[in-house]
Amino acid sequence: MHLSAPSQPMKVLIANRGEIARRIIRSCQDWGVPTVAVYADPDADAPFVSDADEAVWIGPAELAKSYLSTEAILGAAATSGATHIHPGYGFLSERADFAQAVIDADLGWIGPRPNAIE
Repeated sequence: MHLSAPSQPMKVLIANRGEIARRIIRSCQDWGVPTVAVYADPDADAPFVSDADEAVWIGPAELAKSYLSTEAILGAAATSGATHIHPGYGFLSERADFAQAVIDADLGWIGPRPNAIE
């Protein structure tokens, strides 16, 4: 796993939903690391949204316009002041271009290096 780390204190945005997001949120909270959940319209009342320290709406139900949108996720990171992004499993964790976009945005990437994903 690759963890690129900006110099400020960690605040982790979880770019996933459901039980995967809940597990990452719990792990971060065990370490005292603040968390940011992202959610689309159908997940507004989902447990992972309330489990996180903060939550940012990223779009409609259509995955391409929410959970799979690099722009929406990076926008949520900027809005929340997140310093790191954890992709969870599936979704964006398998996209090298997303990992590179996170790194290029000077955010910490918690996941495999982009070249390993390719």
